[in-house]
Amino acid sequence: MEHVSTGSSFAALAYLVAGVCFILALRGLSSPTSSQRGNRFGMIGMTIAVVTTLVTHVPVDRLVVQGADYTALLARVDYLTVIELVAAIGIGAIIGIVTARRIAMTDMPQLVAAFHSLVGLAAVLVACAAYLNPVAFGIADMVIPMIGEPFAVIRPVSRIEMGLGVAIGAITFSGSVIAFLKLNGNMGGKPIMLPGRHVINLGVLAAILILIAYFTQDQSPWIFWTVTILSFAIGFLLIIPIGGADMPVVVSMLNSYSGWAAAAMGFTLHNSAMIITGALVGSSGAILSYIMCRAMNRSFISVIAGGFGAESGGGGGDGAKIDRPWKRGSAEDAAFLMSQAEQVIIVPGYGMAVAQAQHALREMGDKLKEHGVRVKYAIHPVAGRMPGHMNVLLAEANVPYDEVFELEDINSEFAQTDVAFVIGANDVTNPAAKTDKTSPIYGMPVLDVEKAKTVLFIKRSMGGVGYAGVDNDVFYMDNTMMLLADAKKMVEEIVKSLD
Repeated sequence: MEHVSTGSSFAALAYLVAGVCFILALRGLSSPTSSQRGNRFGMIGMTIAVVTTLVTHVPVDRLVVQGADYTALLARVDYLTVIELVAAIGIGAIIGIVTARRIAMTDMPQLVAAFHSLVGLAAVLVACAAYLNPVAFGIADMVIPMIGEPFAVIRPVSRIEMGLGVAIGAITFSGSVIAFLKLNGNMGGKPIMLPGRHVINLGVLAAILILIAYFTQDQSPWIFWTVTILSFAIGFLLIIPIGGADMPVVVSMLNSYSGWAAAAMGFTLHNSAMIITGALVGSSGAILSYIMCRAMNRSFISVIAGGFGAESGGGGGDGAKIDRPWKRGSAEDAAFLMSQAEQVIIVPGYGMAVAQAQHALREMGDKLKEHGVRVKYAIHPVAGRMPGHMNVLLAEANVPYDEVFELEDINSEFAQTDVAFVIGANDVTNPAAKTDKTSPIYGMPVLDVEKAKTVLFIKRSMGGVGYAGVDNDVFYMDNTMMLLADAKKMVEEIVKSLD
């Protein structure tokens, strides 16, 4: 029983509508105020694409090509029935719903990395299935030898699509697994530097490309499986040299990879919806990665190449803390200073996410506004562990969107601000990025918190440094008061003092 496509005109129109929905989804996700609408468009588009694929692919009992009956050959393939397919979708939906409801917002970076790995693995499995059963995917020409049974010859174009799909998918899978382990704390954030890694990476990538080219001439199993194994290996090799400080870029980059893998498999499956969706995800992820590289003063090519900038990219956390005088404050001190201010700019970082202090922070903001204080939130593009990490956490705590500002929109206001309240943000507020050419973060745009009249800096202790492994001069400035405690507990104590 063979699955063939029917109703091509209907399918083309439906996939076009789905593609428009995906474009509107991306447009909606560009702003917090329209993100929910964007998500709805994405869900509608995906529903249309899935239903269209199920409706337009029906089983038949025989396949006849150029007068030759290949039903016996196809009979060896075990095809999924519609019931089995729907059951598989149902199981996946249940897993997704349960995971989405149980996952903590602070664990969203790990979840995104895990989902990227599944997209990559799906692309690998589709490529493997297409290679093992090319007739079922309509990518083969039947050859009838003089002696023996007929066999399928995969078309050269399909071999290129298959090779690229399995390579990108395998790289996405293994790279995302490493990213997940680093984000989840199962692996250290420090870069793992293999000796001669650049030569190894370039050699493996060259071998993959050469084998894919050779695959167009010879569809021998050893070529396909060697490409698959090498691609799994290079995904691992590309990500382990990248430190924790660069993880937001890595997550965005892997998102782009997963899109291109889906697009490549869309060509293999002759599915325009997958091609459109994959291209949208791949291109938008690449653009976001480029923007974030600029925000971190990283080379886009070096990050894609895997740790080429790691020597200067930080993420080690080994920087020596300088023994310099600093001032320590209390929750009562912080509450008094902020209640007397005209404007307070709150700068959240990963420390806020770890402590899950976003709800207490929103409550503190509400209390300050009751005292007549103007409250704003300043977001650095790479604060946290994934793009938009801080925005998501603040939105979860119902912080008004009109109080949240990006770096370029609010940086000029620090000089006229009474209090900059920094909660768990280190590297993105470090002025060494502007003055110290030897610093690993030199050239990275940072929030100018040191220009505020008073800086309140929440940190667990003075013993640690940021992911870049460098100390922060703001800690020791005359206008800085250090609030050493768990971020959530400190903010809760400040709220009590404001009462």
